[in-house]
Amino acid sequence: MRPNVRSGSVVLVALAPLLLGLGLLMVLKPARPQQPVALSTVLRMAAQHQLATATIDADGTIHVTTRSGRALVTRKEPGEIITPALMAGNAQVFVSPNASATLGSVFGASLMVLLVAAAIYSLRSVNSGGRMRMATVGSTAEQVATTKVTFNDVAGVDEAKGELAEVVEFLAAPERFKKIGARIPKGVLLSGPPGTGKTLLARAVAGEAGVPFFNISGSAFVEMYVGVGAARVRDLFAKARKAAPAIVFIDELDAVGGKRSAGHRGGNDEREHTLNQLLVEMDGFTGDAGVVVLAATNRPDMLDSALLRPGRFDRRVTMNAPDRAGRKAVLDLHAARVCMEEAVDLDALARKTSGMSPADLANVINEAALLAAREHRDRVGPVDVETALLRVLAGPELKSRVMPPALKRVIAYHEVGHALVMKVLPHCDPVAKVQAIARGNALGITVSMPKEDQYLMTRSALLERMVGIMGGRAAEELFFDEVTTGAQQDIQQANAIARRMVMEFGMSPLGHICVGEGDVIGGELATKIDDATRDLVEEAHATARRIVAERKAALAAIADHLIEVESMDGEELDAWLAAYPPQPMTTPVTPVALQTGSPAGVHA
Repeated sequence: MRPNVRSGSVVLVALAPLLLGLGLLMVLKPARPQQPVALSTVLRMAAQHQLATATIDADGTIHVTTRSGRALVTRKEPGEIITPALMAGNAQVFVSPNASATLGSVFGASLMVLLVAAAIYSLRSVNSGGRMRMATVGSTAEQVATTKVTFNDVAGVDEAKGELAEVVEFLAAPERFKKIGARIPKGVLLSGPPGTGKTLLARAVAGEAGVPFFNISGSAFVEMYVGVGAARVRDLFAKARKAAPAIVFIDELDAVGGKRSAGHRGGNDEREHTLNQLLVEMDGFTGDAGVVVLAATNRPDMLDSALLRPGRFDRRVTMNAPDRAGRKAVLDLHAARVCMEEAVDLDALARKTSGMSPADLANVINEAALLAAREHRDRVGPVDVETALLRVLAGPELKSRVMPPALKRVIAYHEVGHALVMKVLPHCDPVAKVQAIARGNALGITVSMPKEDQYLMTRSALLERMVGIMGGRAAEELFFDEVTTGAQQDIQQANAIARRMVMEFGMSPLGHICVGEGDVIGGELATKIDDATRDLVEEAHATARRIVAERKAALAAIADHLIEVESMDGEELDAWLAAYPPQPMTTPVTPVALQTGSPAGVHA
């Protein structure tokens, strides 16, 4: 198809100047040479009946032909009327239109021809292009005959691997299932946050079963040409049937399988056509033996309900961030490919990385290897791992940014304010690191890491978290009698927690209400929500001020030391706090209930 389209465009390009040249020749080419004469000579010859024809142009030029065949040309004055004199000699008189008008008509005709030809060419190219896209739809999918990835290359998702073990067994030995009348799930939906290993696990299923693997993104189905996406779906499943047993993996399923009721889509929308074709291909009643569809999405709530019914995606596998044992397995898997010192404690690293995805953990190991290689060392040491963890959590150190002493003092007091308040409150996450070093967008950081994995949080734990977040602002107010813009992110985080406590968790005087971000609510309720949110944040701020005020001596000593060393870990911070016993508090801190910890946090 492509050579014909190109040859057609070449013909059009060659035809355009040819048409214009022919038009110009028709207008500008004289019939034969003409002899210039005076107007009086022409009028005398007309009176003597010697003229055969006379042609008068709009610009006053007169072309005459004598009865003997001579061709003459002359001009008349503008406005001068000589037609009666020419006709009196029995000459045939013609009035010629304007040459420019004639040329314009030729150009117009040529342009019309070109436009018609271009329209025909465009229609043919679109049709041929659409057919070509439909014919070559398979090129958009990555087909791997056999993948070398197996379950041994995937760690931290043992439950998900167990769910997909049946699919592997069915693809490897389908007769055993058919013999007892069992039907393997037609589709398996892998859902979870980014970086949890959905694509890797799908490849591992194909590698374990030893079957062809067809990989395509959901966005690759969506095209501007109507029908192309549906054709790609048909072609993909047709190729999978021919290669059966096989696995079809659709990444970013929400790009093509979003809810049809969402938005203002018309009945002829290409995305909807593609989704309808996908539903037909996956219909459980038609059945394509030996073909299993795996799909991945970060937003399962956005999928159309027809996709999720039994017979299509009738099994869901949720992949969340791994627990401590899963993180240890992921770290062991990636650390096995890196030369590490025996002193590196991966179990301790797994404890510090609560809430991290497998992709984050792999990034920590890789960053540690890069740091060691940059320093020309043969093995990765504990310092490299610790530095890499901070790089992943808060960004790299900005060593080139030199801060004036006054600014560095404000930053040190601000960060120690966070750390001190978190150390005082019994159920805040333990502080692992305090630094007065610029990282990323932050001028200083306080890193807190939970003791255990988080599953539930109590109201008291959320309140204490807000108190720790507001500790930096409280230190600025009490020591400098001034506030800075450095607490902007802290205020945003505290308000976000308080708003969720009011609108989602029912942890405010408003009671058990649940209001989504997109819900339409009345002005009175909106005002109450804002007031309740502000009250929670102000309560946390007041508690932080009280804690800082009762430990001003300890905070000042620790902050001055931080200015000198720029970095302190949790153990060093505990030693300094032990040297400055706290004064009795006039009012007790809000009691908290037991909770299981929270993800690692970074406060600027």
